[in-house]
Amino acid sequence: MENNIRYIDAETVSSAVAELFVRAVTVLPEHVERDLNDAASRESSKTGREVLRVITENVAVARECDVPICQDTGMAVVFAKIGCDVHVTGKSFDEAVNEGVRRAYVDGLLRLSVVSDPLYDRRNTGDNTPAVINTEYSSDEEYRDKIVITAAPKGFGSENMSALRMMTPAATEDDVVDFVVSAVRQAGANPCPPIYVGVGIGGDFELCALLSKKALLRDGPSADQRYARLEERIRDEVNRLGVGPQGFGGDVTCLGVYAEYAPTHIAGLPVAVNINCHVARHATAVI
Repeated sequence: MENNIRYIDAETVSSAVAELFVRAVTVLPEHVERDLNDAASRESSKTGREVLRVITENVAVARECDVPICQDTGMAVVFAKIGCDVHVTGKSFDEAVNEGVRRAYVDGLLRLSVVSDPLYDRRNTGDNTPAVINTEYSSDEEYRDKIVITAAPKGFGSENMSALRMMTPAATEDDVVDFVVSAVRQAGANPCPPIYVGVGIGGDFELCALLSKKALLRDGPSADQRYARLEERIRDEVNRLGVGPQGFGGDVTCLGVYAEYAPTHIAGLPVAVNINCHVARHATAVI
């Protein structure tokens, strides 16, 4: 078994993480740009169309000039899939990731937004660390000797609009839809619409929240047709709210809804909503 282990130096991880965060804050994923262009083509409000024109122009300028798309370059969130035959050497994986985040934000001159203590001593850490690191381990043949890292910087204008409810097993699809739509209605213009909505269903308190954030990394409907229909239904009902681009009213409040689910306890039905502004930033690399 020892001969099957692939050793990856921590420096390789740090370099990859630094590059990913700089890329993520300057270049949107292709599907997000497509969604924005599609939204502009179907928005009936004149003001809404103009807002979307400015948004798409901003995205293009950021990409061409290699500058951040938004002034809030976010809290550093990392999703990592680590193969079971991989061993990181020199530092722990988390230490390597945080070193990469430090380089991206300090050397890349990105805004530093993390404070050391959330309540009593809100002093800036000076390098945007620590990152929020989510890891899973894989024995899949495709990934067992690799590390897949996704950098997802999350701004807090939209993060602050998130919600979670511990429903009972008696809750219906209508109840889930009503909760998600209500969260978006309450958010209004605060998360800089048009938005993406991540929905986590099942698990427990912390898992359903994680599922809702992980859902925002998707670029297409759920493989489960039941959940794909649920995503479409929520998106349509959110768009009927009429909040519109940047809250000025219009047809396009939501660019997409993505739902992830997990097994849960017989006595509960947790549901979480994680809202993301139109700057749905993430970038992935395989080491």
